[in-house]
Amino acid sequence: MSVMLSVMRGAKWLVHTRRSLPLPLLCPAGSSALPLTCRTLATKQVKGQRTAHKNQKLKEKKEVEIMNGMTVAALAQVMDKDNDDVMEAVLSLSLELESLQPNTVLEVGLIRKVVLQSGMKFKEVDPKPTKEHENRDAVRRPVADPSSLVKRPPVVTIMGHVDHGKTTLLDSLRNSQIVSTEAGGITQHIGAFRVQLPAGETITFLDTPGHAAFSSMRARGANATDIIILVVAADDGVMHQTIESIQHAKKANVPIIVAVNKCDKPRADPQRVKNELLAHDVTCEEFGGDVQAIHISALKGENLLALAEATVALAEVLELKASPSSPVEGLVIESRSDKGKGPVTTAIVQQGTLKRGCILVAGKTWGKVRFLIDENGKTLTSAGPSTAVEVSGWKELPSAGETILEVETEHRAKEVVAWRCYVEEQQRMCEEQSAIDIKQKKHLEEYKSQREGLAHLSWRKRKRLLYLANRNQSRRSERLPTEEISLPVIIKADVDGSVEAILGIMDSYDAHDQCQLDAVHFGIGDVSENDVTMAHTFSGSIYGFNVMASRAAQQLAAKKGVPLRLHTVIYKLIDEMKAELSSKLPPLVQANTVGEATVLALFNVSHKNKGVNVAGCRVQKGQLDRRLKFRIIRGNETVWEGSLMTLKHLKDEVQTVKAGMECGLSLASDFDYEIGDVIVCYEEQDVPQVTSWDPGF
Repeated sequence: MSVMLSVMRGAKWLVHTRRSLPLPLLCPAGSSALPLTCRTLATKQVKGQRTAHKNQKLKEKKEVEIMNGMTVAALAQVMDKDNDDVMEAVLSLSLELESLQPNTVLEVGLIRKVVLQSGMKFKEVDPKPTKEHENRDAVRRPVADPSSLVKRPPVVTIMGHVDHGKTTLLDSLRNSQIVSTEAGGITQHIGAFRVQLPAGETITFLDTPGHAAFSSMRARGANATDIIILVVAADDGVMHQTIESIQHAKKANVPIIVAVNKCDKPRADPQRVKNELLAHDVTCEEFGGDVQAIHISALKGENLLALAEATVALAEVLELKASPSSPVEGLVIESRSDKGKGPVTTAIVQQGTLKRGCILVAGKTWGKVRFLIDENGKTLTSAGPSTAVEVSGWKELPSAGETILEVETEHRAKEVVAWRCYVEEQQRMCEEQSAIDIKQKKHLEEYKSQREGLAHLSWRKRKRLLYLANRNQSRRSERLPTEEISLPVIIKADVDGSVEAILGIMDSYDAHDQCQLDAVHFGIGDVSENDVTMAHTFSGSIYGFNVMASRAAQQLAAKKGVPLRLHTVIYKLIDEMKAELSSKLPPLVQANTVGEATVLALFNVSHKNKGVNVAGCRVQKGQLDRRLKFRIIRGNETVWEGSLMTLKHLKDEVQTVKAGMECGLSLASDFDYEIGDVIVCYEEQDVPQVTSWDPGF
């Protein structure tokens, strides 16, 4: 005790005298007071340092520039955060947004809260004014010198229903055999040919497909032509594609000449064809109209000269002229990718003279003409108006239907392409912003309706409950695997028009409730190993039209189990696609009736000290099989379904009872029979389900 008092007195003396003592005396070596005193001084020093550090940290708080209309991605970039961090902060502050994407546009009030919650300062700035882009597009130019206009050959498109003889007619005109080289005997591309008539006139013919799948190709042919020859079979009459061709001609304001084909057949009735055309506002000359109707036989070459003369006469009336000295203008009829030549287009020259070295722009691509090749494979040095020519030298593949324009230099061509890409990007952004606004409005309406049910709660509880509900819903949706049936496909074709036709057919798909049909990729050219890898990634199939697959691609597809379906006839490709869609669907369960019986009497028997209802029945048709399923029909309603517990004939338990025999039966569950009930024995079988999609052919 005395020692303790001595220590306390010594400590008290040190406290009173520490300010007047020198530092060495205050903390002598080996002193027991050293730890206490030094610890006190050190503590005061650290406390001061912490306060200074805290003030410095507040002064160095990061400041970010914000503006109204920022997206989640833009806000994350200026805050130097991940998109996920910003989205989590937004969802915790605003429950009006059920889900977020990096491109979701945020309001400035919500942006302020997110920045402050993250421990940062903000500075509001005005959005940077968008730089006005000068319109650098290329357009058709009027002819500078009208005196330079000269007469040009007519461009004639042959249109009509499939298998009505369009290509055979062109064969006879140019003395070739095109039909024999076409898969399935039907045209599946636009063919462009120049025909020299005996009298010296020249006509450029376009042969369009008549199959229902190639509506877009027929529309392109109508827009690129001066005259349309509508081929109608005399033994078949006006059909669906005939009507569609008439509509394309009227929409493009192109005159029509009717060629009534197959007049040599026994069942030919040209008069019926003309009468049917009247219903579609095509009035022939013999009925007082202005449409010429020529009876021909393309197979035998009969009356073809009269058809050519009618075409030349109509071209004279139209006074078709063009300027060979003007800048080149044309139209892409078809485009494809050639292994040796690269991107290649079939084009019709409408103005000017196309030569090697010309700088052309079409859509969002440009090119410098390397080769000009005619329909016979001969290399040309130039191509004048109304000439169908194959052009190579494109940087990328232009789409069919694009307008071709000549520009002065490569720099000018790049300016045009850049401007068109910019315009397309702006349109896309406007569409996306509109979709975002609609979605946010929908979410706000859902939030308000959801909040009405929680109006009696305080705002803290209400906000907490809504936040938990949204978070649990998002987590539950992430955990649940999708059960949606889908068929991802990759489309490869030889030319752009074929891809367009196949995608057009797929756009008519209307059985999404059964199975989703998705084109994950499409392109021009042969099937490659990259296509197989992509199909394997999406668990999809590859459909090729008029293309091949390399041996390496075939081996890779076999190794990875990727279906590779190559076709040369389009309707066979669509039929196989329909079959694959049907194979994806679960089978339908079909109940087949095996037998029927009528309840004639009711009994109650004892079984294991328990009363059991037994129905005395007579089998009316078929047979009753105890191993199958049963249903009881009372009136027009099914009142019970299930299995039998016992089936007896006389006193013996049996498996089956045939028609005309009587039996007693009891059910596996309690049920009160009534006299007159119909007992149906049925068997369930799985029946393959067929897709309801009808592409129209």
